[in-house]
Amino acid sequence: MSKIESICVFCGSSMGNDTSIVSEAYVLGKKLAEEQISLVYGGAKIGIMGEVAKGVMRYNGKVIGVIPEFLKVKEVVHLGLQELIVTQTMHERKMKMQTLSDGFIVLPGGFGTLEELFEVVTWSQLGLHQKPVGILNTNGFYDELLTLLKKMVHKGFLKMENYELLLVDTTIRGLLGKMKGYEPEKIPKRFKSERI
Repeated sequence: MSKIESICVFCGSSMGNDTSIVSEAYVLGKKLAEEQISLVYGGAKIGIMGEVAKGVMRYNGKVIGVIPEFLKVKEVVHLGLQELIVTQTMHERKMKMQTLSDGFIVLPGGFGTLEELFEVVTWSQLGLHQKPVGILNTNGFYDELLTLLKKMVHKGFLKMENYELLLVDTTIRGLLGKMKGYEPEKIPKRFKSERI
């Protein structure tokens, strides 16, 4: 069983055009607050990033934002957080978010969200961390991506055991349950010295 006291949420800085995704982001924030799980996220007040933070804060949960200096502009940064960490680079931002978190949830987003997802699951594959990585597949948003990943397995470019590192659910309750029940694989000896 994984002890989860903080979860890093990767998601879009845009609202998109699917209202179910927007509302689900807010509900996720509410659920994290109710379960006393701190939110670690990109520090913005805009998009569904802002909705998750709003849900946590409205229900008296803890939010830690991590944002690089060049994005810390008035229109973007959320100044009402309990804690805001400012980094110099995007890489430093991601490293900080990952070290502060006991697990990761990916909501809908664009290139940046996908980059964060694939980096964190690749690090899991390499044994650099043993934290659960979850995709909240709201309204089938990630169906085509999951189909592509299964094709990678079928074509021999991705091992099934690595595909299965991704915990996927269409509901918040289901996904959190899978993350709490996550049993990490034993880390290969050759990777142990590089853990983060």
